[in-house]
Amino acid sequence: MVENFLAGAEDAGAETENIILADRKIGHCTGCFACWLKTPGKCIIKDDMEELLEKFSADIIVFATPLYVDNVTGIMKDFMDRMIPRLEPYIGKDENGECKHPVRTGHMPGFILISNCGFTGIEHFQVLKLLIRRVARNAGSKILAEIYRDGGGILASSMLVLKPFLMHYRKLLRKAGYELVTDGRISEKTQSKLEKPIIPPEQY
Repeated sequence: MVENFLAGAEDAGAETENIILADRKIGHCTGCFACWLKTPGKCIIKDDMEELLEKFSADIIVFATPLYVDNVTGIMKDFMDRMIPRLEPYIGKDENGECKHPVRTGHMPGFILISNCGFTGIEHFQVLKLLIRRVARNAGSKILAEIYRDGGGILASSMLVLKPFLMHYRKLLRKAGYELVTDGRISEKTQSKLEKPIIPPEQY
């Protein structure tokens, strides 16, 4: 899903980088608050997060995760937890009067979430939908797009009978990436097509 989405973004002229968190060393946040009080903006844990946080100079960050027990994967959660150095320790309030930490730097990229799960039914993503909204709010970012694929097990199928259906879906993902870069959003038409089952749930 990510590869096709990024290919569409590249078609529109964007520079992209696909980072596999499982290939990186990312430790758990220990809640020591050093990044707020002792080494402002810098985590004392020496691993790959220092380099990854520099990627937030990008215009857009795509979070991509399979669904694990109604949530993101463990390493994605570690990544999200370790975004804390980008925030100030002070407590302010947002436009709704809810407490939050101000962003340490003036720039925060827009967020996109891409996910799939084995079950059929879009309702399985309800936790992720709430989570990405809270993460974006806390980070001072905006959600630019969300792509959820239920019945995701079909994406790895090599059955010849499914090839045209999978090719169609991959083209939609590529179109979504293209539209996001050129228009700043995915069109309602493309979004609607992305949310349709690739094959009927009963057949899946």
